[in-house]
Amino acid sequence: MSLTLHVAGDRWRAHLRSVAERHPGLVPVCKGNGYGLGLARLARKAQWLGVDAVAVGTYAEVGEIATRFDGSMVVLTPWRPFGPALDVTDDDALADRIVHTVSRVEDLDALLARRPDARFVLERLTSMQRHGLAARELWAAARALHEHPRARLEGVAMHLPLAQGSHLSQMQRLMTDVVGAELPEGPGARTVWVSHLTDAELETLRGEYPDFVLRPRIGTALWLGDREALTVTATVLDVHAVERGDAFGYRGRTAPKAGHLLVVSGGTAHGIGLEAPTGELDLRGRAGTLARGGLDALGFVRSPFSIDGKQRLFAEPPHMQASMLFVPAGARVPAVGERIDVRVRFTTTRVDAVEID
Repeated sequence: MSLTLHVAGDRWRAHLRSVAERHPGLVPVCKGNGYGLGLARLARKAQWLGVDAVAVGTYAEVGEIATRFDGSMVVLTPWRPFGPALDVTDDDALADRIVHTVSRVEDLDALLARRPDARFVLERLTSMQRHGLAARELWAAARALHEHPRARLEGVAMHLPLAQGSHLSQMQRLMTDVVGAELPEGPGARTVWVSHLTDAELETLRGEYPDFVLRPRIGTALWLGDREALTVTATVLDVHAVERGDAFGYRGRTAPKAGHLLVVSGGTAHGIGLEAPTGELDLRGRAGTLARGGLDALGFVRSPFSIDGKQRLFAEPPHMQASMLFVPAGARVPAVGERIDVRVRFTTTRVDAVEID
């Protein structure tokens, strides 16, 4: 009766081990909805992998991770002198395990005034233009750190975009800034935490900067990298035969032709039918968006639910816990209780249950 994520356990665990072995210094990313698997499960799997640190998305996620993972937790959301960040900063039980991200010089001063021995990384601004210190700000932060002997710098963090193309030239420029910053001596001065670099890029950079330790933060490629190990299914809850013109649903729509209405588990509360803006910038992607818009205007919208390999249409917009599909006459109609496949975006889906073989 639920939207269920099925995990081929042996295959999934083998993939996790493979990624960890290929990436020394791996920092698993455990954030948001836990990539559809849940934060608690990811924390336990990070502990199983034996890594010494994970990256969490926000300060609000720290509590759920901290009770299931024994190592350090790097908070990706930059520290600010307000909100949940202060509660975590003031928690003596967590002080030695939390690594803050500092993206403004003024925040570095405020953090160290509040906790002089805080652990933190300095985030360098990249072409993402989201958070981070420009080159001169990084150098200013480095100068300020010489006045704080108890501060525990863990390194410099860089969050690169997902866009196609090599990041090598940008990384080389950023690494030059790190070298020129003259950070206080210690392991942190030679540690760089990075996201969204390919294996080849990491290998090249390690060869070019042998005195530095590169720590790759990996989320999607780790937890969801072997999609064949992960499947999502919904349960058929009800089946109704309809003739052309029959009214149905909340909005009194009419059937376009004879067929069946299927009520299946999985709705907006699970993230089904909620679409985030895409990064489709090419002509083909835009054409697909226009086509989907045309179907929507006519009342026919392709759903993520499939029956016998055929994607079926929503009969009407999905609701909180369930969706209604239209199956035309002549197609096989699944029985109540049967499970059907669902294609989901794992990072925006909340399943009812996770079954691991």
